[in-house]
Amino acid sequence: MNIHGKIRDILSESVREELGKSSQCLSEADLIKALQRRGIIDDVVKELSFLTEVRDKEATTSSKPATHFVDKEPAELKKTSIDPTRRNLYLQVLGGKAFLEHLQEPQPLPGQVCSTFTLYLHFRNQRFRSKPVPCACEPDLHDGFLLEVHKDSMGDGSKMADATTLLSICDPVHMVLIKTDTSSEITLIASHYLEWRSLLSSPDGKMNMSVELLGVGTESKVPVGVLNLKLEIYPHLTQPLSQDIVDTQLTLERQKTAEKERLYLMYAKQWWREYLQIRPSHNTRLVKIFAQDENGVNRPVCSYVKPLRAGRLLDTPRQAARFVNVLGYERAAMVGGGSKQEQWCTLLSFLCRGKLQNNKKGKGPEAKVWAPCMGDCEDHATLLCSLLLGFGLDAYVCVGTKARRVPHTWVMTCGINGDVVFWESLTGHRYVHRPINPDDPPLVEQPKRTYPYCSVGCLFNHQSFYANCQPSDTVELCHFDLNDESKWKPMSTEAIRSVCAPGSSSSLPLFPPLCAPVIDAAATSNEIELVLRGLISEHRKDLSLNTVWDDHLSYLLSPALAAYEIERTTGVSAGNEEFQDAIKRAVPDGHTFKGFPIHFVHRNPRRAFATCLRSPFCEEIICCRGDQVRLAVRVRVYPYPESACAVWIMFACKYRSVL
Repeated sequence: MNIHGKIRDILSESVREELGKSSQCLSEADLIKALQRRGIIDDVVKELSFLTEVRDKEATTSSKPATHFVDKEPAELKKTSIDPTRRNLYLQVLGGKAFLEHLQEPQPLPGQVCSTFTLYLHFRNQRFRSKPVPCACEPDLHDGFLLEVHKDSMGDGSKMADATTLLSICDPVHMVLIKTDTSSEITLIASHYLEWRSLLSSPDGKMNMSVELLGVGTESKVPVGVLNLKLEIYPHLTQPLSQDIVDTQLTLERQKTAEKERLYLMYAKQWWREYLQIRPSHNTRLVKIFAQDENGVNRPVCSYVKPLRAGRLLDTPRQAARFVNVLGYERAAMVGGGSKQEQWCTLLSFLCRGKLQNNKKGKGPEAKVWAPCMGDCEDHATLLCSLLLGFGLDAYVCVGTKARRVPHTWVMTCGINGDVVFWESLTGHRYVHRPINPDDPPLVEQPKRTYPYCSVGCLFNHQSFYANCQPSDTVELCHFDLNDESKWKPMSTEAIRSVCAPGSSSSLPLFPPLCAPVIDAAATSNEIELVLRGLISEHRKDLSLNTVWDDHLSYLLSPALAAYEIERTTGVSAGNEEFQDAIKRAVPDGHTFKGFPIHFVHRNPRRAFATCLRSPFCEEIICCRGDQVRLAVRVRVYPYPESACAVWIMFACKYRSVL
């Protein structure tokens, strides 16, 4: 940790003491000699230890898989093994400057809670994050990231990439800067794509550069700060490429991408003109072909969706829907009034907006500041559609309206037998669509609408786009036979693939892999429960009420919380009979039992307690008065990928009924 700062201190002390203050020009060899004379290098080498990657005994000679990812803080990465048979890109952040919004930020005192910056990186299925640093005009972002560079094609994953192969890898390093303020609110500051291949022409395999970060949304053209970076290829290239070759390759890629995007735009304009000629009212339908990302770049909506496999982190499509449901919902912020701002986030920016941060000193849940991933309904819908596609379903994102004609997006899946199911990404609810036939006689009973959607304008996924050309775009009147071109006008699959298929364009960011949760569910549940007990006792003490806890009754509440989460995940209610039987046995005759369950997607016990007190049912339990009053509270945390959590809390009391 902070090895660069220690070396700087050692070097400055060595120069003063051993080389004299009069020395003006010092070479690298002079500094190395000074360190060697003091035994500093030997001490550092002794302190360093290397961990070898665990490999199967039967494959000790094979290298590690070409696709892996790490999402750890530098404290966990200080013992890193560098495979000398693989090419690596070492990206070192040397600090930041010109973050003028934080020019007047006061210097934090030791132990003081302050706003922090955290830098996240994604490169070819690998994810990293920096340690949080206090927000400042010149934030002390000093971290190093070892990114493995490999070729994905069959048979090349275990070979060391040469200069020509490296030049053909057009994936940029996606850098996302996040700010976490003292109230645990998380803000997306910048999203930048770093082109690293200029390094291939460096004779010594090293390069220093300054990267200007631009804002997001309406501030996408405004600089927010500068990061100083140092790039290095390891092992060094024996034959670096000439700068002309690198520049020519980058220019050709940009020209090829621009030409593909130009042709697709021309096709989309012609397609749209044909769609409007079918019926003039189509001009008012929500047919969205392009959407702006956080950097203000217009991209085809099909590029926001891609089959995403969660490995062993999610087991079923309904569990995937539950995971997306517990990610926080937030509309894109904008300065001033007006309508909702248009902003579809890339997946990495969406996921990085809510991560576990250790910003406070101490122990317990209040030592951890956490907020869920935040995103608009479009971000949730595209993520859910990607996960359902990964599970092998025929899934589409629907663009339309809900109650009061408010624009909305949700997900639809089509079964082999023609069944159509709507998935609400913000709640995890599923609705079976049964269309109404307006030509049926009045006596024919029509199915009742159970979903909140009013109209649908278009459907899309990673390789298809359909616009609704039925006489009415009302959802209950629509038929979803996508092969019927009289009802749904399709776009050319080849045209979509030309700009949205993997590798078709160097401007499209790759999807990052999901990260496993780093939360100890049992320990976190216990910590939140202890804090809630203290808050309840203090609240009752202010009301001049004694507090007596019933640990057995608290434990009996666990099955109910488990049943609630199972029902949210699977839609099946189970376990209520056993819970009710246990409660009846625990509550004596003549006593009354009251319980109040509530659900959160954050782990802040004080916020949860304040919310619960606003419910008259919960307040009645917490402030219960009577004879032989016994209180109980139970907390159960269910972690999901990206450290998102479903938190269930149940307050209960039992007391003797007095007439």
